Amino acid sequence: MTPAGKNLMNIIILGFGFMFIFTAFQTCGNIEQTVIKNFNNTEFHGSGYTSMAIIYGVFSASNLMAPSVVAVVGPQLSMFGSGLLYSGYIAVFIRPLTWSFYTASVVVGIAAAVLWTAQGNLLAINSTDSTIGRNSGIFWALLQFSLLFGNLYIYLAWHGKTTISDKDRQTVFISLTVISLVGTFLFFLIQRLDTEATTREGGSSDTPAEGRCSQAWNAFKKAVQLSITKEMLLLSTSIAYTGLELTFYSGVYGTCIGAMTRFGDDAKGLIGLSGICIGLGEILGGGLFGMLNKCYSCGRNLVVLLGLLTHYLAFFLIFLNIANDAPIASQDGTHLEAYITPSVTVALLCSFLLGLGDSCFNTQLLSIVGYVFRENSAPAFAIFKFIQSISAAVAFFYSNYLVLHWQLLIMALVGFLGTITFFVAELVVAATRRDSDYSSI
Repeated sequence: MTPAGKNLMNIIILGFGFMFIFTAFQTCGNIEQTVIKNFNNTEFHGSGYTSMAIIYGVFSASNLMAPSVVAVVGPQLSMFGSGLLYSGYIAVFIRPLTWSFYTASVVVGIAAAVLWTAQGNLLAINSTDSTIGRNSGIFWALLQFSLLFGNLYIYLAWHGKTTISDKDRQTVFISLTVISLVGTFLFFLIQRLDTEATTREGGSSDTPAEGRCSQAWNAFKKAVQLSITKEMLLLSTSIAYTGLELTFYSGVYGTCIGAMTRFGDDAKGLIGLSGICIGLGEILGGGLFGMLNKCYSCGRNLVVLLGLLTHYLAFFLIFLNIANDAPIASQDGTHLEAYITPSVTVALLCSFLLGLGDSCFNTQLLSIVGYVFRENSAPAFAIFKFIQSISAAVAFFYSNYLVLHWQLLIMALVGFLGTITFFVAELVVAATRRDSDYSSI
């Protein structure tokens, strides 16, 4: 196999590994608040929103040390170990205990930082300046297939159910745990690249202990230095916005749909169907603006603007279609009136628009960060996830208290600012690299 073929195969395997892990984890995040509300145990006092806030809070802090771990252990083993910890978090729901639930939340927050830093590292070292856009799109599209399979299973398993029994919960989470483990072991199929690339980015198994300590320290220093570069500071608002809307589409919106009693007895099953529609939007966006990136010449700015407008349309329709107290409603659901007669079709259309808009932002951010910081990809993607996870943690925290309309307003404002700063960042990068083939990626 040619080096280019090996690189592409590594990207595909990387995408499939993440697809399996996040088929389990994203489905878990989408349903956990609903599952907890239906959990028949007076000794359990956990909150899905609080758990996700802990995960993303620890995730953000752990990103400072994640490049050091990847430098010492290497990206492949880093992802394998992290995948095992993700599987452990999902398995907690088979028999939830408050202490194990929150402990697992802390552990998976650390694992997430290492996993995503290693992913960015592998994406960059398996790409060239001309293929980083294509590879970002392939990875993103494969990753977002995770929203289809897990949520389809939830829809079929919970179709017509008004409450989730212990047996229903255990069956679902045993299945999700096995799926996550399959993705974890797929990482062993990734082929090592030449020694020079591996040493530069991910460390080598032949590196002496002193050299590994030096690599870890240098990776930490590089992450701090990159965090204050002009390009990263400009992109930080856009990245923060992706964290806010990640929280909304992966947790809050599904809870809102499940709380809408006017959707009938099948409201719980609609959570899975909503996740499928989000996944369809993500996959379509990943294909159009990633794998087919050479077929458009309008540039990243227009794609990001399209993402913002798509989200604005979704926010407006959600504002009209979903009751204001849906994110914080009790197990019995909300009985407040929406501005229009609640429509399942409109709710699912909004799910699709949320996914499509998210893919517009994320494919372009992955591509520009991977291009600008290709020589320092591990610390650069650690900073990316540091910013994203902080905003996600904040959003999961306020989701416990804020009604729907305030949450939509916050996302609308941050999204607007993030789009403007992305435009400026694009101009800065283009100006400093005018002699490269930047416009072709």
